[in-house]
Amino acid sequence: MLALTYKNGHDPCKKAENKVAGGSAIKAEFVIVMGVSGSGKTGVAKRLAMQGNDVWLDADDYHPVQNIENMRNGVPLNDEMRWPWLAALSEAAIDAADKIDPEPVSERDTARIFIACSALKRRYRDFLRNCLDPVIFVFLDGSRDVIGSRLDRRTGHFMPPGLLDSQLADLEPLGPDETSVTVSIDAPIETVVSTVAARLAERETDKSLNQNT
Repeated sequence: MLALTYKNGHDPCKKAENKVAGGSAIKAEFVIVMGVSGSGKTGVAKRLAMQGNDVWLDADDYHPVQNIENMRNGVPLNDEMRWPWLAALSEAAIDAADKIDPEPVSERDTARIFIACSALKRRYRDFLRNCLDPVIFVFLDGSRDVIGSRLDRRTGHFMPPGLLDSQLADLEPLGPDETSVTVSIDAPIETVVSTVAARLAERETDKSLNQNT
């Protein structure tokens, strides 16, 4: 991983502090809804957060201006462009965790922060996992045809359909050692959200499913 220099002089991968409610330590769990552009990350993350009255963040909000201009102009992002973005996102997620009132989540014991983020490469996910612990990745899996058709219909977003192939090329499969939930997006978004919510509730990860087959 590249060594990063942070503008404010500190590493954003500080650990979120435990919250205490009723004498019990409350720690945020970070759920990163990942996949290429057009897979539905923002819609799924937002709906999941609304179901549990949880916090959600859109990684697009933390891109440097130059990143957005590059993508708008059809220039794929490289690692050097993405590291500052991932650092800013991680710091925002930790700040959000620190501000969570533990009382509303005391029955579930753990607050959740849902994050819509592509997290395409293993080294990006390793960085996020180091910053945001514990973390689970929800991979929105879909074919190029399905995602391409969605991008062709999408309006008002800086990411052009022409960058889909570069994102698919960057996408690295989740490893067996990564805590993950993979869900097909070839279904209505309500079905995708309910499937993810059910698997998170049951702690049904890809690894546990594979062990039972």
